[in-house]
Amino acid sequence: MPSQPYLVDIDDAGFASLPCCGIKSAAHPGRLEKKCWMRANAEFGLRARTLMSPDGQACGYIEYVPGEFAWRGVDAAGYMFIHCVWIYSRQHQRKGWGTVMIDACIEDAKKAGLNGVAVMTREGPWMADRRLFQANGFASVDKAPPDYELLVRKLKKRAPDPAFKSGWDQKVKSYGAGLTIIRSSQCPHIAKFASDIAQAADEYHLQPRIVELKSWRDAQDAPTPYAIFALLSNGRVIADHQISRTRFRNIMRTLPMPLPGECNGL
Repeated sequence: MPSQPYLVDIDDAGFASLPCCGIKSAAHPGRLEKKCWMRANAEFGLRARTLMSPDGQACGYIEYVPGEFAWRGVDAAGYMFIHCVWIYSRQHQRKGWGTVMIDACIEDAKKAGLNGVAVMTREGPWMADRRLFQANGFASVDKAPPDYELLVRKLKKRAPDPAFKSGWDQKVKSYGAGLTIIRSSQCPHIAKFASDIAQAADEYHLQPRIVELKSWRDAQDAPTPYAIFALLSNGRVIADHQISRTRFRNIMRTLPMPLPGECNGL
């Protein structure tokens, strides 16, 4: 039995036996989508890895890709970009195992001759805490509204910094009136949240437009830095990360209701 945690690549062969992003059930609506997404992005250097505890339990996950192919609103060419990293349960937290995963990514960046490793953090949910990265030598190089921060661990000190994209307001307004759900398969949890919101919208006599991001180019041109999920209403962002049906209803209570004959507006 290993004495230290170790990483296992999630590929076609291992997908059936390993949890992906913490999801074990083959019946989960986003798991098959994620498998197809991983297969399509493997050609761009995507690497998805499960952290195994010394006793053989799947306890963590990290996913990264060369920055020019990142599914976030960033310009990170020349860097390895971490989409997500997390430890599944409290019993495996605060053991330094997050560092094990980050170190593996850094090592891959070194082997590829890249400038370093970049990652996006924020105060809200669905993203890793910046403190994990700061403790591993990452420094802030850019910020984007409302509370996104781009951190980098440079391997080449004189390399140019990665940066967030820009023009967020114009991108949001380009989606026009009504309710728009922007979704992707990069995170398998999105499938259920997007479906639940679409169903809940019917309670308000709304027919949301669902926009599927099909490539890293689509994601990098999305109207929020997080990119892979957003909920837009009449030219503004009302949620820039996955939210539950209950949270959607709470947001709806704060918005002006449409006038008669304007059922697709908010």
